[in-house]
Amino acid sequence: MSNPVLVLAERGGAVESFHRGALAIVDTQGAVHTELGDIDRPVFPRSAVKALQALPLLASGAAERFKLTDEQIALACASHGGEPAHTATAAAMLAQAGLDAGALECGAHWPGFEGALRALAREGGEPGALHNNCSGKHAGFVCLGCLMAASAGQDPRAFVHGYVKPDHPVMREVTAALQAATGFDLAEAPVGTDGCSIPTYAIPLRRLALGFARLATGQGLSAGHAMAAQRIRQAVACAPFMVAGTGRFDTRVMQHFGERVFCKVGAEGVYCAALPALGLGLALKMDDGNTARAAEVVMATVVDALVAHGAADAEALAPLTRVVMKNWNGIEVGHLTAAEPLAAWAA
Repeated sequence: MSNPVLVLAERGGAVESFHRGALAIVDTQGAVHTELGDIDRPVFPRSAVKALQALPLLASGAAERFKLTDEQIALACASHGGEPAHTATAAAMLAQAGLDAGALECGAHWPGFEGALRALAREGGEPGALHNNCSGKHAGFVCLGCLMAASAGQDPRAFVHGYVKPDHPVMREVTAALQAATGFDLAEAPVGTDGCSIPTYAIPLRRLALGFARLATGQGLSAGHAMAAQRIRQAVACAPFMVAGTGRFDTRVMQHFGERVFCKVGAEGVYCAALPALGLGLALKMDDGNTARAAEVVMATVVDALVAHGAADAEALAPLTRVVMKNWNGIEVGHLTAAEPLAAWAA
């Protein structure tokens, strides 16, 4: 089936680009609240599922064992911009587990936040694994591995080596948590390699939304994972800066809405969110892989329709539901907005 146009890019009074996509919103039983487009085609969620991948970090007792703070737990769910607070927090997580950045297997790239990138370049520095937007998630994996190593009486550094491989004990726990939350058999799913080198599994939007409904409520999860989900939601609400960073959509939304919304971007136009008060989870995928523009407009429109109450919420969401586009001289040249299928649903 052809997915509907969800977002329009308009310039000079004419539509310049059409962004098609699909959106699923379901409850903890999998009952469909909203279905736009094909929600059964498997998609790679990429970084959108980091909170589900962090469940074993909390459920295992590793977060408690290594005294992880709200900021550190939030960073374990993050795609951060490599700002100093992000890199320092990831380094502290590793130090509390007795290791250092040499244990990370996510690879290195320049900070995603331009201010941090420029500062590092001015100092003559080189990007390292701590600057990787996934370093917090990987630090969480390392902490989980260190607890496993202690339980097995093994050397932590030797034990965690290779943790990104599908058959490593750490990644088996992470994959099992993802499967349990979504209720989707990952043994039968297409599998690829994510940008940070861990496996990524193609999962239908319907099942991804189910996983986030369960993250929102704990219903349908094991007791340990339900406890972990609650702790993750609380930590992120306390430290939303860690999940993304300065000016980023996820940080802006969660700074305003607190525990009312947990949202997380993934690569290639994927977004997932948990709406605890409503007991709902949602997942969306833009066909063209447009994350920074179209996917954010869809997510903001959904939050505006389902969660927002009052003038303050409307004011916070207004620049996110109708995104002004400016040129290099700062002149307004167009905007992004919800297309008719999405706008009609949200009305």
